[in-house]
Amino acid sequence: MAKATKKQVLGRGLSALLKDSSINETNTNLVVGTIVEIELENIEVNPYQPRTFFDEESLRELASSIKELGVIQPITVRKIDGNFQLVSGERRFRASKLIGNNSIPAYIRTANDQEMLEMALVENIQRKNLDPIEVALSYQRLIDEIQLTQEELSVRVGKKRSTVTNYLRLLKLDPILQTGIRDGFISMGHGRALINIKSAADQLNIYEKILLDKLSVRQTEELVKSLKIDKKIPNEIKKHLPKYIKNSLSDINSYLGHKVNVTVNGKGKGKISIPFHSKEDFERIKNLLQ
Repeated sequence: MAKATKKQVLGRGLSALLKDSSINETNTNLVVGTIVEIELENIEVNPYQPRTFFDEESLRELASSIKELGVIQPITVRKIDGNFQLVSGERRFRASKLIGNNSIPAYIRTANDQEMLEMALVENIQRKNLDPIEVALSYQRLIDEIQLTQEELSVRVGKKRSTVTNYLRLLKLDPILQTGIRDGFISMGHGRALINIKSAADQLNIYEKILLDKLSVRQTEELVKSLKIDKKIPNEIKKHLPKYIKNSLSDINSYLGHKVNVTVNGKGKGKISIPFHSKEDFERIKNLLQ
């Protein structure tokens, strides 16, 4: 029986240690800087929460853990208008409500609106399962709403400035491509390659080719490079090719994923040269030509 009782107490997590430290209407002025048990109905969600999607399966797994072990790490709240507002820990808050808990351990601190936003964004950025576009949007909000430079931002979030810049550049992509990254259809590496294409139409065409042919990041980079080189060919060089060839070069390059070299003699005969970078690349091109 003693063991069962001990397990039950441990199963309540921090709540077991805070049973005499719950918040009520008579002691709300005594708790800033402490960890106490707060009724869930007295806590508002964070209006500055940058996270818009909470995975239901992940929440149920967390709820199951809380039901078994209790809340191990307290949420953080601030006092506002006689009530409390979440600063961080919304997943723990939601999971606790999911299993019908009435209260949750919380650390109470003071924070103005700007600090609320910054803490919410920085905590969100540090999550491992955040997609690149969510990270980029959080970086941009910190820059816009807290007036940070990229250098200051890199210090705040503990990242190299080049890393911050690479994330922010993703926001220049067409919205369809951004959605593709968020949904996991293409990676951040694909996105970084596509940024170098200025035309939104060209970006979308390559995006479709990536999905259709399951191009790797390396293959995407080569495709983008070949298209850029093709567009830089001086007109005086292009004019030596018949119009029917010049009009088809971009389509051929796009389809094969490489810059194709075409030469034509005075009799109209010529040859097409297709480069490849590896055995896998050769097999890919061969399959396309079959």
